[in-house]
Amino acid sequence: MSPSPEGLELLFLGSGNGFAPGGRFYSSFLLNGRYLFDASPAALPQLRRAGAPPEAIDAVFISHFHGDHFLGLPFLLLDYAHVSRRTAPLTIVGPPGIEERLAAVSDATFPNLLHKERRYTIQYVEAADGGSGRVGDLSFVARRVQHAESLDCFGYRVGIAGRALAYSGDTALCDALVALGEGTDVFVLECSCWESPCAPYHMAPDDIRELRKRLGPKPAFVLTHLDAGDRDIGVENTLLASDLARITL
Repeated sequence: MSPSPEGLELLFLGSGNGFAPGGRFYSSFLLNGRYLFDASPAALPQLRRAGAPPEAIDAVFISHFHGDHFLGLPFLLLDYAHVSRRTAPLTIVGPPGIEERLAAVSDATFPNLLHKERRYTIQYVEAADGGSGRVGDLSFVARRVQHAESLDCFGYRVGIAGRALAYSGDTALCDALVALGEGTDVFVLECSCWESPCAPYHMAPDDIRELRKRLGPKPAFVLTHLDAGDRDIGVENTLLASDLARITL
């Protein structure tokens, strides 16, 4: 008999939207201790608070270049250079121009950070709609989602150890979310707008309800990129993330 699939272990470093509402840092999560989805400005200190070693991260998946999802990368590289002394290769997956954008931000904040001799290599992978790849034992597919007209924005679907997880990134309700979520075990979804609708940039509870109708009772939804306060969405098989929450599904 083959071994049963392993659980998907999610550590939410933050669960808030771009306004960092009370009690929530910017949204970002770690999968199985090795794969970081979005690098918020608070990612590094939250990793330390959670006791998760930053140098254990094999890959970082960036959904888009808004600061609450991207500006934590230079701090991770700073840690790798001076604290954890990283030696293992690192893969960074992100929208087209990811290497140049990271270089510009790093040069503006920590000059020469990317120009010093490193003990590890960085592989950059530019996401494309329907593009796929592999990092170690994780496979991934990127899908373009609907968020900011001026930016390329992506959600990701990944497979590892016989399980599948999807991540929406920031998006309004769109057909790409159905393609990402079908057949997965877990779908990490943004839900930014609880008091008033904010389409066509983000999702609200009614969008989550509609997506549940389209996808059926599976996958489990985990909502993040939230505003302040506790919420009860009333949608089956749906959890709300919180900062430093560990969720195994």
